[in-house]
Amino acid sequence: MLLVRRTLMVGLVSAATALGGCAAVDTTSSGAVGVDRKQYMSGLVSEQALQQEAAQQYSSLLSKAKTQGALDVNAAQTKRVQAIANKLIAQVGVFRPDAANWDWQVHVLNSDEVNAWCMPGGKIAVYTGLINQIKPTDDELAAVIGHEMAHALREHAREQVSQQMVTNMGLSVLSAVTGSTATGDLGGALSQVMFTLPNSRTHEAEADRIGVELAARAGYDPRAAVTLWQKMGALGGGSQQPEFLSTHPSAANRIADLTEAANKVLPLYKK
Repeated sequence: MLLVRRTLMVGLVSAATALGGCAAVDTTSSGAVGVDRKQYMSGLVSEQALQQEAAQQYSSLLSKAKTQGALDVNAAQTKRVQAIANKLIAQVGVFRPDAANWDWQVHVLNSDEVNAWCMPGGKIAVYTGLINQIKPTDDELAAVIGHEMAHALREHAREQVSQQMVTNMGLSVLSAVTGSTATGDLGGALSQVMFTLPNSRTHEAEADRIGVELAARAGYDPRAAVTLWQKMGALGGGSQQPEFLSTHPSAANRIADLTEAANKVLPLYKK
């Protein structure tokens, strides 16, 4: 019992030491929508390292999809998605100038899942299930892609990975005693954050607001974000909830927040 207690103390000290190395950063400017939360990033996870890992995983996913005949199958769909994404990408400098130089990539994956995502460094994927089942207008599709891009701009994945890596420093000590394995590799942590764990409500709210502004600045009606989520909610009303909603919980107050943000940036769209 004493050994376990002592081990727990060592783990807590290790975690506290790592947390002490976290630095408050501003990943983006606040924009017209006013996203200005301070973010704390651990020195254990650098932006460059995470982007390199994301690029490798993205390349592997694309290779697998190509082998399965599921990469950019419909040329018209792919052209449409890339055209919308490129207009949004042209606006990222408003939030962070360095992102304009990221190696942005946009592809459509043939899958029945209603889903889309953007990995660190601007690696975007839109699933055909979202296009075929939601049947989004260009404005609504811009809302989806802009939302996912916002996660990358705000480095939400790095925030979550940082927390995981810090926690694992303590768990690694415990695993030596219990014989269990603590997952501390960067690649495994990124995969879990991107494809398994849900985003926090704070992250979702920030992505909603930034995505709406990106869309408005790119010439897409920001109010389409509201109709998009209404379509998502309707699709999720049956027995099978869309994958996109399973990791992006929607609520009445979310619609209200989107409406407020859309009205705030409407002058940018009209201009």
